[in-house]
Amino acid sequence: MQAAVVTGPGRIEIQTVARPLPAAGQVRVRLEGCGVCASNLTPWAGPEWMEFPTAPGGLGHEGWGVVDAVGEDVTGVAVGDRVSALFYNSYAGYDVGPASSVVRLPAELDRQPLPGEPLGCAMNIFRRSDIQAGQTVAIVGIGFLGAILTRLAAAAGARVIAISRRPYALEMARRMGAAETIPMLDHYQIIEQVRELTGGAMCERVIEAVGKQWPLDLAGELTAERGRLVIAGYHQDGPRQVNMQSWNWRGLDVINAHERDPNVYVDGIRAAVEALTSGRLDPRPLYTHSFPLHRLDEALNMTRDRPDGFMKALVTM
Repeated sequence: MQAAVVTGPGRIEIQTVARPLPAAGQVRVRLEGCGVCASNLTPWAGPEWMEFPTAPGGLGHEGWGVVDAVGEDVTGVAVGDRVSALFYNSYAGYDVGPASSVVRLPAELDRQPLPGEPLGCAMNIFRRSDIQAGQTVAIVGIGFLGAILTRLAAAAGARVIAISRRPYALEMARRMGAAETIPMLDHYQIIEQVRELTGGAMCERVIEAVGKQWPLDLAGELTAERGRLVIAGYHQDGPRQVNMQSWNWRGLDVINAHERDPNVYVDGIRAAVEALTSGRLDPRPLYTHSFPLHRLDEALNMTRDRPDGFMKALVTM
């Protein structure tokens, strides 16, 4: 099979390697595609802790495709099933992993790409946000995750204020159901705009979906007394400081909405599949760019640079 190998900072090679074989309890998936995740960008940049080369297909974890082989003791999934797979070497023609880490896809989704991990992540964040009809929800950062959360919150009957630096992202947030959009330019101006929009009450729920210090600071300021601040951004580039005096005084509930249990991830993917089949969620407008596997480097660079018109890249096999 063909597999992408990251050989150094910003460099890939497409290598021909043996197809992996499923062990007991595992399945092999012939991949149709894999989403490109922003979490790939730190290892792609080559920090000191990163070891090169990666395993064949390494970094890819948003794959989908068709099961083509199963190991012993596998039940509930069979050769020929189309699935979303939470495996971790999916920038390749095939990947292998536990049968418990795949979700079967219904026939209604046969023609759709389905990068399950980010969709499942969004569903799990939404669940932990406890968003209710009639609430005002600020979402700080409108990338793929923020746009999905905008749609879910709006569909739940919340009034969504979307905040992002890119005009295209704010336009997409409106398409996803945001009632108000604010350019993320000036810290204090944003606070005053939200104060005005909420009659001084601020937001019962605020989701930070950027992963940087300033958006985290801003999100805390936008959260109402006894409100819930949900940290969905991927904060992996160093320590953070928080205004604990302010958070403490206002009695905020602070939720770190990241998961590490694979079973919880898979539950989120199942919830995403249900949302897609019911029509509650349609992420297809957010898949703005597609690349063949040998252009994975371009897909990663575009994910890093986020040019106008970009929301999410998919790699096809």
